[in-house]
Amino acid sequence: MTESTALYRKYRPDSFAAVRDQDHIVSVLEGAIKKGSIPHALLFSGSRGTGKTTMARIFAHAIGAKDIDIYEMDAASNRGIDDIRELRDAVHTAPYESPFKVYIIDEVHMLTKEAFNALLKTLEEPPSHVVFILATTEEEKLLDTILSRCQVFRFRSPSREVLVATVTDVAKREGFTLDTAAADLIAIAADGSFRDALSITQKVLLASGDTVGTADEVAIIIGAPKVTLMINLLTALHKKDAPTALGVVREATALHLEMKLFLRLLLESVRAVMVIRNDAASADTILAPFSGELATTLRGFASEATSPLNSHLLLKLLAALDNGSRSPLPYLPLEVAVVEHCGGQ
Repeated sequence: MTESTALYRKYRPDSFAAVRDQDHIVSVLEGAIKKGSIPHALLFSGSRGTGKTTMARIFAHAIGAKDIDIYEMDAASNRGIDDIRELRDAVHTAPYESPFKVYIIDEVHMLTKEAFNALLKTLEEPPSHVVFILATTEEEKLLDTILSRCQVFRFRSPSREVLVATVTDVAKREGFTLDTAAADLIAIAADGSFRDALSITQKVLLASGDTVGTADEVAIIIGAPKVTLMINLLTALHKKDAPTALGVVREATALHLEMKLFLRLLLESVRAVMVIRNDAASADTILAPFSGELATTLRGFASEATSPLNSHLLLKLLAALDNGSRSPLPYLPLEVAVVEHCGGQ
């Protein structure tokens, strides 16, 4: 595959019906169109890869704007007052072929203070044929005066289940099968981003020697631990065997695994044990995303009422994950959590 056929572009939604997990926004936008009440300024706010720019394009087309009358601007690259002055002058010209001219300004929080002030004047009294759609990943950086002039729509990060369904569906349409554990691993690594999920999926398709993707294949690509490594660490923590557990952490470091992802996967596993121990009826549902061998191991640990894979360990691992971004040694917070859990010093 070439860059022009990147999966996140190839399978980008092109209609409201194709948008996943943003029903709270779609319903309002569709209602505004049906009533003929088109806002002159909208703000799409949310984390990266949640579909803000895609939704902006869908809305622009839905209100009748042709491509020639849709203008996209990246505020990270065009952040100065001269850029906004140029836009301010251009909005007064009539659309070429459409009832509206739509200006999509991505990463709008990157504008300079002077550019913000110039944009504010345009937002206050825009021509009737102009619609502004501002997009940002950092809404808190926007001036209140900008927010007050926009209808604000906050995008949800897609759930793990939605990401699993998305990558499974896209892989299938590409003639490829992702097993459940592989799709789940991609969803965890994507961290709430459709774009990242599909980018990882594309790497799996390119790297796989056949038409089936396994969790271990995905692990190699994204720097996650293979199933056996995770089982070895969980077993050592179950036995409170500090030397073995620390050895697994050293092995993960030597393999250049992504430590944040390693910790997240460890958290998922220990959480599964805790939940199943306290809600046995949920076992099949909780374990469904895990590979067969790991699922069997977790089920066994959950059956032992005195297993130290419990809420106390989860709290230590959560602290390790939180401290990871601040530690000069990425593996150190996990080592501390292991030692504390195993009763060491």
